[in-house]
Amino acid sequence: MRTVIQRVSEASVTIDGHVHGDIGRGYMILVGFEDADTEEIVRAMCAKISKLRIFDDDAGKMNRSILDVQGAILSISQFTLYADCRKGNRPSFSGSGSPVHAEALYHYFNDQLRYLTIPVEEGIFGADMKVRLLNDGPVTIVLDSKEIVHG
Repeated sequence: MRTVIQRVSEASVTIDGHVHGDIGRGYMILVGFEDADTEEIVRAMCAKISKLRIFDDDAGKMNRSILDVQGAILSISQFTLYADCRKGNRPSFSGSGSPVHAEALYHYFNDQLRYLTIPVEEGIFGADMKVRLLNDGPVTIVLDSKEIVHG
């Protein structure tokens, strides 16, 4: 499981010309899965995401979590996080999880974040989405479950 977490002042996703989800302060997260990913891995990643201290405290130091600032998450499925660009110029996506497996874990991911009391807006798995965000900082963090769960 891989995520790209961007701290945002606001973010939205538009599908077929209509805003499908939007948030204010929080994270816009791109999330991708591989077939080896499990619900256990998803729970561990959600716990890590909920506790990341990348919001500023009163002294301007990154010391607050999304829970501390009562932020929200815009979650976007993103199979291209598993692009393999080692050979040639056209990426291979063979490392991405099968659509059925990845979609189930994507919904589980969003539900687990909600279970942790984080408001979550989401895109539609497999849809053509237009994502807008105002990156705050900018702050962008990449989390890979191989480093977090197994590392």
